Amino acid sequence: MNNTYIPGNPYTPIENVYLPKGYKLISLNKLTEIEWLFRVEYDQEVTFGQFIEISIPRVGEAPLSVTQFNKEEGWIEFLIRKVGKVTDCLFDLKAGDLMFLRGPYGNGFPAEEEYRGKHLIIVAGGSGLAPVRSMINHFYNDEANDTKVDLLLGFKDYDSIIFKDEIKQWKEKFNTLITVDNSCSIDGVCEGLVTKYIPDLELADDIADMEVVIVGPPVMMKYSALEFLSRGVPKEKIWVSFERKMSCGVGKCGHCKIDETYICLEGPVFRYDEAEKLVD
Repeated sequence: MNNTYIPGNPYTPIENVYLPKGYKLISLNKLTEIEWLFRVEYDQEVTFGQFIEISIPRVGEAPLSVTQFNKEEGWIEFLIRKVGKVTDCLFDLKAGDLMFLRGPYGNGFPAEEEYRGKHLIIVAGGSGLAPVRSMINHFYNDEANDTKVDLLLGFKDYDSIIFKDEIKQWKEKFNTLITVDNSCSIDGVCEGLVTKYIPDLELADDIADMEVVIVGPPVMMKYSALEFLSRGVPKEKIWVSFERKMSCGVGKCGHCKIDETYICLEGPVFRYDEAEKLVD
């Protein structure tokens, strides 16, 4: 019997949107004292800013944003830290073990549709760099090189900076500023919150030619957006991600619902003129 689900065909089984599939864990690499990079075999299409549900049988599942992917080579990467029973169990795995994934879910960043050929400013705080990393690398490797990219990346301290080697590469092409919350004497790293440096960023002469992406803790996103608004950047030119709100991923559990909006279905990426109404 053919169990392949065909949309609109009443004679085929209903697709189980909760059913995960096993994929082989390729490697685990330590980035900081609390964060590791997991690379997993994967054969599905992914877009920038989407997330995947990762599950451990008889334990539970957790939504994680995709930090990098390569469809041709067949893998995706996740930045994972121990923050609960599911992620604790993930750290017991070793290369060659199976990870159970379902997805990808959500609407991501419209890199090609909205950002290409413009002045793109990306502001990321801490692990908020993970969901925009693939998009940054996309423009870094873009041979057309017609998108101006500025990066403002904030971290708690120097030891918590993730993707250090890639940041060094990004600096070769992009105007890149790294900040840490505490004092720091290391060259190229500034002290203070990212909001401190937004007033000094050079904006496009024509606001229509720029886009701003902000990802990080809710408070950081709020006040970063306010700084850009105070400089005359329209709300529809600012993009934020509510990826921390994810749960089931398919609009069934209601965990991510704010008023009448299901973040997992309509987001997690929103323009700020939509996001400012989503107060939870």
